[in-house]
Amino acid sequence: MGLQRRNKINATFSMSSMTDIVFLLLIFFMVTSTLVAPNALKLLLPQSNSQTAAKPVTTISITKDLQYFINDDGAVKRVAFQEIEPFLAQRFGGQEEAYVSLHAEKTVPIEEVVKVMNIARKNQLKLILATAPEK
Repeated sequence: MGLQRRNKINATFSMSSMTDIVFLLLIFFMVTSTLVAPNALKLLLPQSNSQTAAKPVTTISITKDLQYFINDDGAVKRVAFQEIEPFLAQRFGGQEEAYVSLHAEKTVPIEEVVKVMNIARKNQLKLILATAPEK
C-alpha cells in the first residue's frame, strides 16, 4: 500500500514580508523625525512672505523713536508704554482668542518688542508680529 503525504512541509522562510515591514518602519521614523522642531530661534525678521488668517482686533505700533500707538477700531492714539497693559486688560478682559498685531520698525530694539510680547502673554492674548513683504 503506497501511502504518500499530500502536504509537504516546506522548511524555507520568506524574507520579503520582513523586509517590507523594515522599510515601512524606516520611512515612518524618517518622516516623524523631520516633524520634530528644534528649540532654536530663527530670527530673520522683519521681511516675510507668510500671512496669517487671524484677524487682529487691535494694533500696537512702535516707531523708531520709541513712541507707542494703539489703533483700536480705526482710531489711532499715542500712548505711553505704561498705558498699554491697562488698555489691553480693559479691552480684552476675559475674552478668548483675542489677537493683537504688533508693528515695530526695523530699528526698534528687540527689548521693546519683548516688553509688549510679555504684556500680551500676561493677559492671555495672542500676538501677531507684523512683517514687511519680501522683495
